[in-house]
Amino acid sequence: MIRRQRTAAGVLALLAALTAGLAAPVPAAADETAQPAPKVELVLDVSGSMRTRDIDGGTRMAAAKQAFNEVLDATPEEVQLGIRTLGANYRGDDRRTGCQDTEQLYPVGPLDRTGAKTAVATLQPTGWTPIGPAIQKAAADLGGGDGTRRIVLISDGEDTCQPLDPCEVAREIAAKGIGLTIDTLGLVPDAKTRDQLSCIADATGGTYTSVQHKEELSDRVGQLVDRAADPVVTPVAARGTAGCADAPALKSGLYTDRVDLGRERWYKVDVPAGRELRASVSVADDRAVTPNYGVLLRAVTTHGREIVRGESSGTGRTDVASTGLRYPRPESDDDNAPAETVCLQVTDSFSAAPGVKTTPGLPLELTVDVVSGTHQASDVASFGLGRGWWLLGVLVLAGFLAGLIWGWLSRWRVAVWRTN
Repeated sequence: MIRRQRTAAGVLALLAALTAGLAAPVPAAADETAQPAPKVELVLDVSGSMRTRDIDGGTRMAAAKQAFNEVLDATPEEVQLGIRTLGANYRGDDRRTGCQDTEQLYPVGPLDRTGAKTAVATLQPTGWTPIGPAIQKAAADLGGGDGTRRIVLISDGEDTCQPLDPCEVAREIAAKGIGLTIDTLGLVPDAKTRDQLSCIADATGGTYTSVQHKEELSDRVGQLVDRAADPVVTPVAARGTAGCADAPALKSGLYTDRVDLGRERWYKVDVPAGRELRASVSVADDRAVTPNYGVLLRAVTTHGREIVRGESSGTGRTDVASTGLRYPRPESDDDNAPAETVCLQVTDSFSAAPGVKTTPGLPLELTVDVVSGTHQASDVASFGLGRGWWLLGVLVLAGFLAGLIWGWLSRWRVAVWRTN
């Protein structure tokens, strides 16, 4: 009887040790390093025209405040966020003074949601629209470093402080090579505002979005802030052509371009034997378009034979249409086999709503990746688990052992009960 009690105690100790082992924290991977904090500055137009009541029955300023409050609530913890205004303070007619009216309302850094909301709540539509000076200052607010840096500019009108052209300011920022992206949103924009905000975004590889409703504004600003938390990828401007013969040759990376509505753009990629081409494309409808549209991405040989295609369609429920494809090129017995040139054709079936300008074209993002063909099986098999496979194995083994021990204990207790 004493020996049985000792055995039971040993089994219980084993179970306790096993439970403690499973509860112990998993050590971090040795090669994981801290990433620089992503930084975002929201730049808000607070000029007098923001009093206009044409967004869901309310003023443009009210829509912007609501969007800011929702975005501040949902901002990821790792994102350092700041807020800058333009046209928020000077009510007079002196152009020189009005064109200097930009200030940092909330400094870029760890987010105090209550403090940021309180600062935004005090804003009242006031003065001029100095977009150029505001984005100059915003770039300085974000400083240097290796982390993602984005400016999200929200305006309802074009700059009123020429000759400081905001497009030229954006191009100067891009020319510095500091990896700063400017995304722009136009509140019920006219043609001139749309052209200017599109130009600012294009210069830095950003996106432009036309906004007509409060929900659209909140959703889009939230998407852009969330995007800042993604790994740093600096998009490269690429100008596709009307055919493959003179198309730009692309390597692995992220590219931006514009595609005319209902037209096509061509690019080409060299794919060595035994490698796999992975490509995806997204086209954003940054203005009012008719329902029922689509995007087609084709991989074609230089002789015009289709290799593979990806396509998607929409009915106006989203502001982006995306698709992708994969082309694994077979291995070759010839070690010196030349790379195969694959032509990528991007075609959209968007059409503008009546009265909407069709130029410039719609913003396009193209991702190209040429990877080793040996990675195909592991990429698919481990999707979503990564290094967690070993932990899954430990848990399965622990469950099996616990089941065996529990069964043995149950039999032992029955045996003890019968002897008594």
